[in-house]
Order: sequence, then C-alpha cells, then structure tokens
Amino acid sequence: MTRFPMLLTMCAMAHSLHANAAHAQSSNEDTSSEDTQVTLAPTEIIVTAERLPDTPAAPAYGTVVLEREAITNTGSGRLEDALSSVAGFQQFRRSDSRSSNPSAQGATLRALGGNASSRAQVLLDGVPLSDPFFGYIPFNAAPPETLGRIRVTRGGGAGPFGAGALAGTIELESAGQDALTPLAASALVNDRGETELFASAAPGIGSGYAVVAARWDRGKGFFTAPDTQRVPASARAQYESWNLSGRLVQPLGSDLTLHLRGAAWDDQRTLRFDGADSSSEGRDASIRLVGTGAWQFEAVGYGQWRNFTNVVISSSRFTRVLDQKDTPSTGLGGKLEVRPPVGADHALRVGVDYRRSQGDLSEDRYSAFSGNLTGRRFAGGRNGNLGLFVEDDWTIGRLVLTGGVRFDRYTIADGYFREEDAGGTLLTDDRFATRKGWETSWRAGVMYDASAQLRLRAATYRGLRLPTLNELYRPFVVFPVVTNANAALENERLEGFEIGADWQAAPGIAFSLTAFDNRVEGAIANVTLAPNVRQRRNLDAIEARGIEAGAKVERGAFRLDASAAYTDAKVQGSGFAAPLDGNRPPQVPQFAASATIAWVPGADTRLALTLRHVGKQFEDDQQSDVLPAATTLDAFAQVPLGAGFSVVARGENLLDEDIVTRNQGGSVDLGVPRTVWIGLRYGF
Repeated sequence: MTRFPMLLTMCAMAHSLHANAAHAQSSNEDTSSEDTQVTLAPTEIIVTAERLPDTPAAPAYGTVVLEREAITNTGSGRLEDALSSVAGFQQFRRSDSRSSNPSAQGATLRALGGNASSRAQVLLDGVPLSDPFFGYIPFNAAPPETLGRIRVTRGGGAGPFGAGALAGTIELESAGQDALTPLAASALVNDRGETELFASAAPGIGSGYAVVAARWDRGKGFFTAPDTQRVPASARAQYESWNLSGRLVQPLGSDLTLHLRGAAWDDQRTLRFDGADSSSEGRDASIRLVGTGAWQFEAVGYGQWRNFTNVVISSSRFTRVLDQKDTPSTGLGGKLEVRPPVGADHALRVGVDYRRSQGDLSEDRYSAFSGNLTGRRFAGGRNGNLGLFVEDDWTIGRLVLTGGVRFDRYTIADGYFREEDAGGTLLTDDRFATRKGWETSWRAGVMYDASAQLRLRAATYRGLRLPTLNELYRPFVVFPVVTNANAALENERLEGFEIGADWQAAPGIAFSLTAFDNRVEGAIANVTLAPNVRQRRNLDAIEARGIEAGAKVERGAFRLDASAAYTDAKVQGSGFAAPLDGNRPPQVPQFAASATIAWVPGADTRLALTLRHVGKQFEDDQQSDVLPAATTLDAFAQVPLGAGFSVVARGENLLDEDIVTRNQGGSVDLGVPRTVWIGLRYGF
C-alpha cells in the first residue's frame, strides 16, 4: 500500500509551480504590462467571482455556515468531523472515512437516515460529489485544507440539483485567493505512527490564480474488534489514501470568471479481517463560468469517473466468500442558472440542470468451505434526471418572501441482473423495464427582521430523491447478513415545514432555534425478511419531528460554537412493514450535540476543545441490537514558531470512549480510540 513515489511527485509539482511563479515574477519585472505575468505574491489581488452571491432569503431555510477556521482546525483533520459540528448531520455509520466501508458513507440531516445512501445533496463548487453508483460521499475527495466555506441548508431543495436534496444541501466551496497563502504545507504523525501530509501552492497567474493541492494519509489503523472478540484473522483498520487536485480561476472580462477544476484520488482500507480490503477511486473534472453583470449567471459542466471494490470475509471461517472486484461508474451533468435583473426588490433565479449516472458491477462468489469459485454476478443500469427550476425572493422592507418550484423528468433505464455458475452457465438473466416520469418539488419561506437583533423565519418544502443504482441492482453482504437489491424501488418524496428564530443577543453572541416536521414518503430501507436476509424496500414513510439549537459566542479571544438536535423519528409501516411501525429508523440517534470552546489570542494561535455526544442508536430495523450512546472529547492546538511555521497538536477521543459502530447479535466494531497527533504547519 505504499504511495511514497506518488507523494514525491505531488510535492515536486507544488514546488515546481512555486519556483516557476517566483522566476516569472523576477524575469518579468521590466516587461510590458500587457504580457501575461505569473506572480506568487501579487501586490494587487484581482477580484474574481468565486460564485454567485447568496440570495436574500437563504437564511429562511435554517442555513448554517462553517468558515475556514472551523473546517481546518478539527481534532481528526477530517471533513466529516467538521460537518459533525452541525446539529442533525450524520453519516450512516459512526466511524469516519478511515475505518468504515466507503459504501456506508451516506450523509443525511435531521435523522432522515435508515440506509447508507445520502439523503442530503453534497456539492463541491456547484458539482454533485456523491458517487454515481452508490450515492455515498467520498469525503477524501475534498480535503478540508482546500475549502473556504461550507453552507448547510436543511430541508428539501427545489433549486439547482434539487433532485437528491431530500434532507437538505451541503455546499462545499473551495478557498479563494484571499484565504490561501502562496505556499502551504503540513505534516503530522500520531501515537500509532500514522501520518498525514498536505501541500498546496496558490500562485497568481495572469489576472487570476491557480491552486495545486495534494494530501496523503496512511496508517496501520486500530483493531475495530474488542479484545474479547479478536481471532487470529482479526486485522487492524489499515488505510491509505491520496488526493491530488488543481484549480484555475481566470477573469475573462470585468464581469465573467472561468473556473477549471480537476481531481484524482484513491482510497484503500482493510476492515475487521485480513483480506477484507476495499477501495474507491475517482477522477473528476469540471468547468464553470460565473457572470456577475446585470444578467448574473452560472454555467457548470462536469464529468466523474469512479470505481469501487470490496472483499467480504466470512466471520466464521475467515475465508473469502465474495469479491466485488469491479464497480465502474460514470456521472455526467451540468447546470445553467440565470438571474435576470427584475428590480432591486426581487432576486429571481431561473435554470435547468441535468445529471446522468451509469454503472456496472462484477463480483465473484466463493465457497467458505473449499475456497472455490461458485458463481459470478453482474448488474447495473442508468439513471437520468433533467430539472427545470425557478425561484424568487421578494424583499418588502424588513420582510422577505421566497418561493420556488422545480420540475424533474427522471429516467430509470437499462437495468439488468445476470448470474452464472462457476462454469459460466447462465442461471439468471433479468432485464428491467425502463421507467420514466415527472416529479414536482417546491419550497416557500418567509423571513422577518422583527428588530436589529431578532429574525423570525418559517419555511415549507417538498423534495425528491431517486433510488441509486446500488439500491436498485446491487445486493451486498455484511457477513452473515445478505441484503438484496430491489429493481422496483420507487422515488422518495419529502414534505415538511419548519419555524425558527435567530437572536443576536449582544455583539458577538448569537443563538438560533428551529422546530421542524419532516415526512419522507416511500423511504428506502433495508427491511429484515429473515434472520440473515434483508431487502431494500419502500416503507410507507419516515416521520421526523424535532428541535435544532445553536449558539455562537465571540468575546475577545474566547470562542464558543455549540449545536444540539433532538429528533423523534419513527417508521410508519403497513403490510410487510407493519412490524416496523413506530420503530426508530436504523442508525438514527434521538439526541446529538456538539460544542467547541476555543481561545484565539492571535491570528496564528488557537487552543480548542470539542465535546460531542451521540445518543443511543439501533443497528437494524427490528431494534434488536443497540449502539450505546457515546461522548467524545477532541482537542486542537496551534502555536506559531515564526517565519510562517506553527506547531500543531491534535487529539481524538481523549476520553478513550468505546464508540460502538456496528452491532450484529453482539458482534461489534469500535470506532477510533484515543489518538494524539503532533506536527508542523506552514502557511496556515
């Protein structure tokens, strides 16, 4: 699993870009201003449009914004850790992207979970980040060091790429030139000898700038099995991942900016047993044009090429029983959003977007007793979605009204499932009929500034999510439990409303409170049919009612950022799902909270503690296996050394809490134990 030569290549690229930029600055000192100049530290930063501005009514939908400081200064250095500071955010499993199966990294909000697909739409610079086949989020595809802001909007979406924003939208925004230093790097090691390396260069080029960034994480991991359950075949959660990305931002005029982005990453993990290896990889490219003239617009086009592999090891005989050896997928799409000049009191958005996901799987089955090949399975299909949307914000003094509607033409096509025995004899050859249709989503909200300190808001919405190719066609095994696919799955639809208030109690002191009621009709869940057999089915509904609270304090050098969510989520089921009626959805806590206290006496000094609590969860839909509540304490410290260098110390789970991430009949996996990191930063 060594990638050291690749890391050297990445660092050499960053150093070369740094050196070339510095050389260009020196060699061009006497040239005409009309020549293209590359400057590492330009005396004048040209303002480029990173994105279209937020609309006036954006806060009406319970929006939370994480700034760069909160994103890059966590105890673990992981993106999902930063997102966990938002009340209601969760992944399907409690484990992070070092010790979970990639396909279990679905992201959701407001306890609208139940399976591993994302019910929240995650965008990176306006492009959907989720895997085209599985719907999980490859968090290592967006290193936190490269991000400048995250905006989390809870509730069903009706704007761009709204099909998929069932529980909300998480918008990741790359850091602009104003947030980046010309050269940045960090190197950390922990008490297990694991390493985390990052480097970036951000030189000015012409009237714009470029960013090249690389990150490499590698570790032997920890035993996810408790001491009492380890066997000779038990393995540490070994991991290795790398990411290389590049961006070019160039003004094409006074009110037009071009953004080009490319990224490649690879992620290798081992879970529970020797040989239980998984991998995910991606190659992404996008182009974006942002116009900020009288007719504001944003045009995006993208392509994604992903793959996934996974080996399943028997938990009784510790031999290979399934090799999911190839799952290539492709995601293609784009968006055009236009904001016509309709007067100072209105912010009108009109647009169209398209997304196409196609993928196939190939897997081999093996006998747990003989080790011989027993059969092969092939499956796949294509999903497409064309959306038309319009939304307007109307400002009337201290009152803002907002409303939008979205029409989606969806296609579920080319689905198939084929099975052969070891000799190649065809056993099953299913071809599934094409399904097409129209869906309508909408949202509306009102926001009223009752005073300079108090804002009142309310919203209602209807959202949509198509089943993923994974849910439709791919069975999977978490030995000994088999979960079968279901090509007849229907779309999920959410309807909900919320009311809330934001109170600026004093300068630097703010509180927020939101009450919500969300209902997902046709929620897709892994339904137990027999002790070791499940199938993906559409439930009648999942109803989630709850309260979200937040607090922020900035007084001198003191900082407090806290959030909490209490959610009463229940399955509504009849027929085959009648035994589940009233149960809480799997993996969903009733209460979750996070609080970070920090002391920031200077721009480069930060000392912080983060306390998090996740309430009891159930492993399965029967509520037979419990994941106990867990409380963790993380820490972060950065102290400057001079000349741009800082020493950094981080701590994860300092209380060494047993975080149960899986429980199947008493067989459990544990999350990260106490871990301490130490290292250096430059340019942060």
